[in-house]
Amino acid sequence: MIRKAEPKDLEAVNCLLRQVLKVHHIGRPDLFRAEGKKYTDEQLMGIFANPDTPVFVYEADGNVQGYAFCALQKQDACNLEPITTLYIDDLCVDEAARGKHIGSKLFEYVKAFAKEQGCHNITLHVWDCNPGATAFYKAMGMKPQYTSMELLDM
Repeated sequence: MIRKAEPKDLEAVNCLLRQVLKVHHIGRPDLFRAEGKKYTDEQLMGIFANPDTPVFVYEADGNVQGYAFCALQKQDACNLEPITTLYIDDLCVDEAARGKHIGSKLFEYVKAFAKEQGCHNITLHVWDCNPGATAFYKAMGMKPQYTSMELLDM
Protein backbone atom coordinates (compact mmCIF):
# COMPACT_ATOMS: atom_id res chain seq x y z
CA MET A 1 0.00 0.00 0.00
CA ILE A 2 1.23 3.50 -0.83
CA ARG A 3 -0.05 6.38 1.27
CA LYS A 4 0.96 9.78 2.61
CA ALA A 5 3.42 9.68 5.48
CA GLU A 6 2.02 10.21 8.95
CA PRO A 7 3.67 11.07 12.30
CA LYS A 8 3.65 7.35 13.20
CA ASP A 9 6.09 6.78 10.28
CA LEU A 10 8.79 9.02 11.75
CA GLU A 11 11.15 6.30 12.98
CA ALA A 12 10.86 4.21 9.80
CA VAL A 13 11.51 7.29 7.64
CA ASN A 14 14.51 8.20 9.81
CA CYS A 15 15.90 4.69 9.31
CA LEU A 16 15.60 5.05 5.53
CA LEU A 17 17.14 8.54 5.62
CA ARG A 18 20.17 7.01 7.37
CA GLN A 19 20.45 4.39 4.61
CA VAL A 20 20.46 7.13 1.95
CA LEU A 21 23.11 9.08 3.87
CA LYS A 22 25.29 5.96 4.03
CA VAL A 23 25.17 5.52 0.24
CA HIS A 24 26.02 9.17 -0.31
CA HIS A 25 28.78 9.17 2.32
CA ILE A 26 30.43 6.14 0.71
CA GLY A 27 30.30 7.87 -2.69
CA ARG A 28 31.21 11.39 -1.56
CA PRO A 29 32.73 11.44 1.94
CA ASP A 30 34.02 14.94 1.21
CA LEU A 31 30.40 16.17 1.15
CA PHE A 32 28.31 13.76 3.22
CA ARG A 33 28.84 12.96 6.88
CA ALA A 34 29.11 9.36 8.04
CA GLU A 35 26.22 9.75 10.49
CA GLY A 36 23.19 11.93 10.89
CA LYS A 37 20.16 12.60 8.78
CA LYS A 38 18.87 15.14 6.32
CA TYR A 39 16.05 16.53 8.48
CA THR A 40 15.34 16.94 12.18
CA ASP A 41 12.24 15.26 13.56
CA GLU A 42 10.58 18.68 13.78
CA GLN A 43 11.37 19.41 10.15
CA LEU A 44 9.99 16.01 9.13
CA MET A 45 6.72 16.66 10.96
CA GLY A 46 6.43 19.97 9.08
CA ILE A 47 7.18 18.29 5.75
CA PHE A 48 4.61 15.54 6.43
CA ALA A 49 1.95 18.18 7.23
CA ASN A 50 2.64 20.47 4.25
CA PRO A 51 0.47 19.75 1.17
CA ASP A 52 3.21 21.18 -1.08
CA THR A 53 5.78 18.64 0.18
CA PRO A 54 4.02 15.29 0.15
CA VAL A 55 5.91 12.26 1.36
CA PHE A 56 4.57 8.94 0.17
CA VAL A 57 5.44 5.71 1.94
CA TYR A 58 5.21 2.13 0.75
CA GLU A 59 3.88 -0.06 3.55
CA ALA A 60 3.70 -3.85 3.60
CA ASP A 61 2.87 -6.06 6.57
CA GLY A 62 2.68 -2.96 8.78
CA ASN A 63 6.24 -1.86 7.92
CA VAL A 64 7.35 1.12 5.88
CA GLN A 65 9.66 -0.29 3.22
CA GLY A 66 10.21 2.80 1.10
CA TYR A 67 9.40 6.44 0.63
CA ALA A 68 9.32 9.25 -1.90
CA PHE A 69 9.84 12.81 -0.68
CA CYS A 70 8.26 15.23 -3.16
CA ALA A 71 7.84 18.98 -3.55
CA LEU A 72 5.50 20.90 -5.81
CA GLN A 73 7.46 23.79 -7.32
CA LYS A 74 5.92 26.66 -9.26
CA GLN A 75 8.21 28.30 -11.80
CA ASP A 76 7.55 32.00 -12.27
CA ALA A 77 10.58 33.75 -13.76
CA CYS A 78 10.37 36.35 -16.52
CA ASN A 79 12.26 34.19 -19.00
CA LEU A 80 10.59 30.85 -18.20
CA GLU A 81 7.17 29.43 -18.87
CA PRO A 82 4.96 29.39 -15.74
CA ILE A 83 4.83 25.66 -14.98
CA THR A 84 4.47 23.44 -11.94
CA THR A 85 7.09 20.75 -11.44
CA LEU A 86 6.99 17.82 -9.09
CA TYR A 87 10.49 17.54 -7.67
CA ILE A 88 11.46 14.20 -6.14
CA ASP A 89 13.73 15.21 -3.29
CA ASP A 90 14.46 11.64 -2.26
CA LEU A 91 13.29 8.13 -3.12
CA CYS A 92 14.48 5.20 -1.04
CA VAL A 93 13.65 1.53 -0.66
CA ASP A 94 14.82 -0.26 2.47
CA GLU A 95 17.92 -2.28 1.63
CA ALA A 96 16.21 -5.39 3.10
CA ALA A 97 13.25 -4.98 0.70
CA ARG A 98 15.06 -4.27 -2.57
CA GLY A 99 14.32 -6.35 -5.64
CA LYS A 100 10.55 -6.34 -5.04
CA HIS A 101 9.83 -3.45 -7.45
CA ILE A 102 8.89 -1.14 -4.57
CA GLY A 103 10.87 1.71 -6.13
CA SER A 104 9.01 1.31 -9.42
CA LYS A 105 5.67 1.27 -7.61
CA LEU A 106 6.56 4.42 -5.68
CA PHE A 107 7.73 6.13 -8.87
CA GLU A 108 4.54 5.24 -10.74
CA TYR A 109 2.46 6.50 -7.80
CA VAL A 110 4.38 9.79 -7.80
CA LYS A 111 3.92 10.04 -11.57
CA ALA A 112 0.14 9.63 -11.22
CA PHE A 113 0.11 12.21 -8.40
CA ALA A 114 2.04 14.69 -10.56
CA LYS A 115 -0.44 14.21 -13.40
CA GLU A 116 -3.35 14.75 -10.97
CA GLN A 117 -1.75 18.00 -9.84
CA GLY A 118 -1.37 19.23 -13.41
CA CYS A 119 2.43 19.17 -13.29
CA HIS A 120 4.39 19.85 -16.45
CA ASN A 121 7.22 17.51 -15.45
CA ILE A 122 8.95 15.53 -12.73
CA THR A 123 12.54 16.37 -11.83
CA LEU A 124 15.15 15.12 -9.40
CA HIS A 125 18.87 15.20 -8.76
CA VAL A 126 20.96 12.05 -8.74
CA TRP A 127 24.58 11.86 -7.63
CA ASP A 128 27.07 10.42 -10.13
CA CYS A 129 28.47 8.30 -7.29
CA ASN A 130 25.16 6.39 -7.26
CA PRO A 131 25.04 4.60 -10.63
CA GLY A 132 22.29 2.26 -9.43
CA ALA A 133 19.97 5.20 -8.89
CA THR A 134 20.89 6.65 -12.28
CA ALA A 135 20.06 3.36 -13.97
CA PHE A 136 16.78 3.09 -12.06
CA TYR A 137 15.62 6.57 -13.07
CA LYS A 138 16.59 5.97 -16.69
CA ALA A 139 14.56 2.73 -16.60
CA MET A 140 11.62 4.82 -15.34
CA GLY A 141 11.90 6.92 -18.51
CA MET A 142 13.74 9.93 -17.09
CA LYS A 143 16.30 11.81 -19.18
CA PRO A 144 18.93 14.37 -18.18
CA GLN A 145 17.56 17.92 -18.06
CA TYR A 146 20.85 19.67 -17.39
CA THR A 147 24.29 18.86 -16.01
CA SER A 148 25.75 20.32 -12.84
CA MET A 149 29.56 20.34 -12.75
CA GLU A 150 32.20 21.00 -10.13
CA LEU A 151 35.95 21.60 -9.84
CA LEU A 152 37.81 20.16 -6.87
CA ASP A 153 41.44 20.53 -5.84
CA MET A 154 41.92 24.11 -6.94
